[in-house]
Amino acid sequence: MLSDSVAIIKLTLLCLVLCALFLPLIIIVFLKVKFAKSYRINNKNIITIGIFHPYCSAGGGGERVLWAGIQALQSKYKNVQIYIYTGDLDADRDKILNNVEKLFNIKLEDNVNFIYLFQRKWVETKNYPYFTLLGQSLGSLWLGYEALTLLQPDIFIDTMGYAFTYPLFKYIGGCKIASYTHYPTISKDMLRHVYRRVIVHNNRQVIARNPFLTAAKMMYYKMFAFLYGIVGRTADIIMVNSSWTEDHINSIWKCPLRTHRIYPPCDIEKLVNLPLINDEEKGDIIRIISIGQFRPEKNHPLMLRAMYELRSIVDENTWQKIRLILIGSTRNNDDEIRVKDMKDLSKHLALDKNVEFQLNISYAELLNALQQGTIGLHTMWNEHFGISIVECMAAGLIMVAHASGGPKADIIETQTGSRNGFLANEAEEYAQIIACIIKMTTNEKDIIRNAARSSVNRFSTEHFEKEFIRTLEPLFRSE
Repeated sequence: MLSDSVAIIKLTLLCLVLCALFLPLIIIVFLKVKFAKSYRINNKNIITIGIFHPYCSAGGGGERVLWAGIQALQSKYKNVQIYIYTGDLDADRDKILNNVEKLFNIKLEDNVNFIYLFQRKWVETKNYPYFTLLGQSLGSLWLGYEALTLLQPDIFIDTMGYAFTYPLFKYIGGCKIASYTHYPTISKDMLRHVYRRVIVHNNRQVIARNPFLTAAKMMYYKMFAFLYGIVGRTADIIMVNSSWTEDHINSIWKCPLRTHRIYPPCDIEKLVNLPLINDEEKGDIIRIISIGQFRPEKNHPLMLRAMYELRSIVDENTWQKIRLILIGSTRNNDDEIRVKDMKDLSKHLALDKNVEFQLNISYAELLNALQQGTIGLHTMWNEHFGISIVECMAAGLIMVAHASGGPKADIIETQTGSRNGFLANEAEEYAQIIACIIKMTTNEKDIIRNAARSSVNRFSTEHFEKEFIRTLEPLFRSE
């Protein structure tokens, strides 16, 4: 009896092991059979392109890349149907496209359609107070599955960095895969900050101060980076937006021959031709312009702290002329709460009379604000590129950006004789640089402005479209 029981237990364990080994394979085979019969455009002359961008109405730099990329595809290929996977359920097709034209001055042709996703909540940060990276990534896999059940494209392009969807669309959907990565989900810098126990928005104080929690988070980050590298390498073509992003993607995905640096499209054509107006025409007001979505990583509070420090440096008469103008879009209720918190902080620091908020403004209003501005301000640590930085420089603003990421690596030059802007780290340093710019003569300001305008041609929309089409061309070749 005992021997029979042992045999049964061994047989049961063997069955469990075999199930664990073969169940994923069985699921994959089932899904491949299922999607082999799923919907595709029947006309062989039509190429179906599915673009994964769940927040296509957000109105930020990533969305400019999306719409400029679509415009480039439309101008090159007449036999394509473009479908955008979006979770913006409250916006119909006409509303979205009208908003694109209003915000980005991009008018698209009629072959753009939208596939609406109802499971976008699974990629939102608020659902994952712990293990956020892994939770969002697995959530994107579920969202990608929903997208694939609604449309199986010939070419799948991810423009938001959801790398965990690539194996799904490639091995189950049979799609060709391209990605445009703005910001790596995990980077060497994030690992370095955890190792050094630095307190930042993605490494909370309770973890940074505890060596055991730090060790556990390091193990978690390394495991996630390993998985991130596996899924990322399944992309056929990889595009990145800056040398900083390229460095991190190459270090984790390890496929540099398939990785192409394509700077994002910056609307510099009109901006570089805006006339520079003098201080008298600006009403003798010194406007410091910030452009950026109200997301936590943009670090808007640092701007307010810099203004607080600036007040102690400049005289009262100069202070009365200074205005910090925060321009940006709000994507959801969390962003609106963030704006309210910013307004409360400005009141707490007694800055409310010197700080203005301009939310979801039109393109024409943006042009006017840039022309009236004197200084551009950007405070995000490790900004992946910085479209708004380039646009401020093209418009003739003297830029002060964070000394890290794309702004430091690709955009701003600080060497004597070729300076086109300034870099800073802490609030006091920002304040000192702003005070220095205010004291400059008109000629000194013009030298920096002209150098900045001359340096931005490589970031033009025309250059982006040309490189975008050239890089994606292999996906359109007949097999």
